[in-house]
This record gives sequence, C-alpha cells and structure tokens, in this order.
Amino acid sequence: MADAEIARRREAHYLSAAVEALGPWFQNIDLGHGITTAPDHFLGDYPAFKYRRFADALPADLTAKSVLDIGCNAGFYAIEMARRGAGRVLGIDSDPRYLDQARLAAGALGFPQIEFAQCDVYDVAALGERFDLVIFMGVLYHLRHPLLALDLIREHVADDRLLFQTMQQGSAERYEAPADHPFHMPGTFDPPGYFDDPAYPKLHFIEQAFAGDWSNWWAPNAAASQAMLRAAGFAIEAQIEAEVYLCRTAPVPYAELGAGAAYPAKGVRP
Repeated sequence: MADAEIARRREAHYLSAAVEALGPWFQNIDLGHGITTAPDHFLGDYPAFKYRRFADALPADLTAKSVLDIGCNAGFYAIEMARRGAGRVLGIDSDPRYLDQARLAAGALGFPQIEFAQCDVYDVAALGERFDLVIFMGVLYHLRHPLLALDLIREHVADDRLLFQTMQQGSAERYEAPADHPFHMPGTFDPPGYFDDPAYPKLHFIEQAFAGDWSNWWAPNAAASQAMLRAAGFAIEAQIEAEVYLCRTAPVPYAELGAGAAYPAKGVRP
C-alpha cells in the first residue's frame, strides 16, 4: 500500500475517533474521508439543507469582510462564510464542547484561521469589535432575555448586516399594528381587538420543554420576529426563508427618519 494511502487512512481513523469523542453533534458537517458528524440527525442533513434554501441571498464574495457567528455550535456557518473568503471569522458559543467541535471541523476542512471563543451573547460588548456580518441563527428562542440580546448585538457588534433565524410558531401573516394602541375602542369600554388577532405580534412563552428540549423558552410568530428586529434597530432587507431574515443596521432613530422608517422610536438608539 502506498505511503500516501496509509497516511490518508490514518488521518481518517484519527478524525473519526475525534468526532466520536466529541459527540453528540447537533450540526451535521461533512469533514471528508467519508466522515460526517451527525449522519443520523433527526432533521436530516442539518443545517446544510436549510442553508441551501437561502445561501444565494448572501454575498458570494466576503473578501476583506469580518464575520461574527453568535451561538456558532459546531461552526457550520462560520466555515461557510470562510469559504466565501471572509477575511476574519469569529465564532462564539457558551458551550466549550461545541467550541471543541468547531475547532475540529474548521481544522479538518482547512480553515484554521477561523477563531472560536467562549462567550455569551449577553457579553458581546467585551469583544470590543464590530463586524460587517453578524450571524444570529437558532439562538433567540433559547434565551430568557431575547430582546436584550438583540439590543446588545445592535449596539456593540453589528456594523452592517445581520443574518437572523428563530423558531416561529403561530401565524405567518404580517400585522400592521397602529402607531398607538387605545386603551378602549372609541365610544366604548371594550378593549381593542388587536391582541386577539392571530397575526398580531406574539412571543409565545414556553414554560416547560418544547420538542424535548427544556432550553426552548420562546416561539414568536412571524410578526413578532419582525417587530423585535425593528425595535432593536435593524431594518429587514429580506425574508429569505420562512424563519430567516437578512437585515441591515438602521442608521438613525425613527423620529429623525419620519414616516415609513425602518423601526419605531420606542427604546432604540442611533
């Protein structure tokens, strides 16, 4: 057997052993050598099949751009952005095991330049750096304080674009809420009917587990996802998949923009 083949098999053996040692994996990543990290994932080839649905909506060339992947898990999106030539890619997660998985995957795929660090979303100000693209996928519904997280991202790390995804439940319709909600309907003592409309922005609270996962706390409907993004200072550029939004940082407060602005004045900063 040729030396090159012996070396390839040895590499595959060690890689397979490392993948098993760091399991279980939530992201299925193809590492080559016939090795994937979660081949029996209950969602299938996740998150690759989901990414393929909206990949074309992202910039194909990220040369000289910086990327922050918040809640990077095993590094799938950080690696995909490095494939697009991003000059700096940082993935953060609060779970050290996920970070070990991400380092293994990035190294195996030839992207040792990707950095990974243990950091909570509530601590992003400590990074002391702003990024051209912030990825915030699959995190919001795991947080006890979701709007605070969006505020911190907008204020401290998002310089231009935000790629956002959250689990959504309920109506997918967009609701045009009034600028001010009356306490009673005009001429009556009846409460307004806005809140009973299925399309009204709703952030469903999950007291117990969802899909067997106790860390799932929230399930917004589509209107709530969009309203929260605007309230935190993001302008929605496109809804590129049912639960995925590509946003830009809105430059100035609503009060200075006037009618038709990207986000409301309540609680936002420039």
